[in-house]
Amino acid sequence: MPGSGTAGADLGRDRPPIGVFRPWPRGGDLGRPGQGHVPYAVRGAKEGAAVLYRILRRIVRTLVLVGCRPVIEGVENLPATGPVIVAGNHLSFMDSVLIPAIALRRMTFLAKAEYFEGSGLGGTLSRWFFTSMGHVPVPRTGRRASLQSLELALEVLRRGGAFGIYPEGSRSPDGRLYRARTGVGYLALASGAPVVPVGLVGTAELMPIGARLPRLRRFTLRFGAPLDFSEHLGQERSARLRRQVADEVMEAIGALSGQERAGVYNERAEA
Repeated sequence: MPGSGTAGADLGRDRPPIGVFRPWPRGGDLGRPGQGHVPYAVRGAKEGAAVLYRILRRIVRTLVLVGCRPVIEGVENLPATGPVIVAGNHLSFMDSVLIPAIALRRMTFLAKAEYFEGSGLGGTLSRWFFTSMGHVPVPRTGRRASLQSLELALEVLRRGGAFGIYPEGSRSPDGRLYRARTGVGYLALASGAPVVPVGLVGTAELMPIGARLPRLRRFTLRFGAPLDFSEHLGQERSARLRRQVADEVMEAIGALSGQERAGVYNERAEA
């Protein structure tokens, strides 16, 4: 996509400031999944999947809260209902498990197709886990895969669901924050849904790249104030606007995560 430039840098200036966080409420329930979510991103899942999701989320949530004692801030910034794009930095395989397990809402993430296609006991468990968590298998390469991913995301948002995306495209190989791809800009402009930036700190220690099993480590998860680009609804064909929105979202994510900026794209094929 084209470079960002300075034009339109005031996009969304009237929004509440990011970086104002409140501590996680003690002893409170994290809430039930938000309305309007599309199980398995309109893949025709059975109704029992919603029950399985709640059970699995409760198990994961309990293990995380007790075993890792995470610092969680600003979760009230995530709307309880209605379409929303949850955009975060990406440090670990566990990120897509931690965010929906801790958040007040169920959300759909895209996942590598390989996680759903393995054989044997390991492949069966992987497929069951990712399907139960509501993740959607997509190929990772090619223009067709990118278009398919965007269409799946828009379908979730059209039905009032929450969609999770990593604007960097894949996990950071060195802990730095890489430049955003413009898919998040496309989704925000095409749907009008607010974008909630998320900053993850320390999740790379939970399951480093190459590790087979997660570890119990403390981490921080911050939800920033929603970013509203609805005044530009329907302008997703503008490469300039897609770039500006993506850059603003990444700026908000960086303010939450405190990462060093790489200033370039993350070219890793694996996520």
